Amino acid sequence: MGTEKTKEACFCFFCFHSNYTTRQQQQHSLNFKQQKQKPKHKQQILVSSSCFKFPHLTSVFVFILLLVSSVFPATTANKFRQEHHVFRPPEEINKMKLIEAHLNKINKPFVKSIQSPDGDTIDCVLAHHQPAFDHPKLKGQKPLDPPERPNRHVEGVNSSENYQLWSLSGESCPEGTVPIRRTTEQDILRANSIRKFGRKIRPVQRDTSSYGHEHAVGYVSGNKYYGAKASINVWAPKVANRYEFSLSQMWLLSGSFGNDLNTIEAGWQVSPELYGDYRPRFFTYWTTDAYQTTGCYNLLCSGFIQTNNRIAIGAAISPTSVYNGGQFDISLMIWKDPKHGNWWLQFGSRTLVGYWPASLFTHLRDHASMVQFGGEVVNSRPSGSHTFTQMGSGHFSGLGFGKASYIRNMQVVDWGNNLIPLSNFKILADHPNCYDIRGGTNRVWGNYIYYGGPGKNPRCP
Repeated sequence: MGTEKTKEACFCFFCFHSNYTTRQQQQHSLNFKQQKQKPKHKQQILVSSSCFKFPHLTSVFVFILLLVSSVFPATTANKFRQEHHVFRPPEEINKMKLIEAHLNKINKPFVKSIQSPDGDTIDCVLAHHQPAFDHPKLKGQKPLDPPERPNRHVEGVNSSENYQLWSLSGESCPEGTVPIRRTTEQDILRANSIRKFGRKIRPVQRDTSSYGHEHAVGYVSGNKYYGAKASINVWAPKVANRYEFSLSQMWLLSGSFGNDLNTIEAGWQVSPELYGDYRPRFFTYWTTDAYQTTGCYNLLCSGFIQTNNRIAIGAAISPTSVYNGGQFDISLMIWKDPKHGNWWLQFGSRTLVGYWPASLFTHLRDHASMVQFGGEVVNSRPSGSHTFTQMGSGHFSGLGFGKASYIRNMQVVDWGNNLIPLSNFKILADHPNCYDIRGGTNRVWGNYIYYGGPGKNPRCP
């Protein structure tokens, strides 16, 4: 009889403790507010009735566990909060503040914003408020009027040359503004650091693949060049990972391939790190110190001055070429304005995009000493072997039109502001078993090249 009373007392204590613990948990959880409104006696009855269903030894064991939890409730709660709440360290908080400050610097106030089908936001910014004029050498300036185009430049109809996704909606930026792709927090977080955001990893001279850059290019050198023009076949090559890119472009270079290299570049690129997707995008680049501290892609730093309200640098190009199907290319021309000495960029046959002021440069302040056309990829050697990242169409040059990527009608601008054919044209592929190139000339295409490749394959381990 005494044993039964002791057993009943233990059970009653267990029931009381269960009810107490339940109420204590209710006070620490917003999710149980409704339960707290229920009559306490009803809850006690429920707990008590279930209490006697436990065998004696099990009840004692559970009682001990509950007793321990009642002694250390704060510790358990604190541990729960630590496991389910993210506490940002000071370093991360400072990083986010720096990112916010950088975004405020490059995302200028806009008079209109346009949503692109690919997810981009295009801001229409007053031309004199664009990032270029943050540069110490350009402060207080305004965009210049269009220059004289090179002689022998054939102009076409300018009716349907804006091949960018954001413009397909029919929306456009007002006169007096320039369209700028809005940079997001995610864009910067994909980069290794804020300092490196919008910059190329430093490539080196064309006969080496150091730093993971590989090329297949045609080039001219040995004279003074004041511009270049070409039509570049547009594809959407596969890029193996976010740390690599694939591009097709033309370069104007001056200086050595040491720390004093000056470049002006334009073309299309697929760069998941920079843009967050795998679409080919129209891009520009410049540097005056071999990609170390000066210059950037597009308008991600001060320098390039945009004058056009229909072309957004960094926006996706559409359509793209199809293997053994329709082919699409964009015509680009860069030339030095004889009057002011600035380097102007033209998209299509008549659309002036803007210019790089001569004051940005050292060697290119006068002329270029080399012009290159072709492709470039970054090979990060994933898993210790060559990357699968494609160049051009992803197929070798020997397949020809419709299958291999091409650049046609390649010309340069001479000292008299004349467009002329290439002379002493040479080709070079860093790793021809991975990406190759071949050149030719005919009456329709003038100087042209086919180039590209799949990257890793049995001959490119």
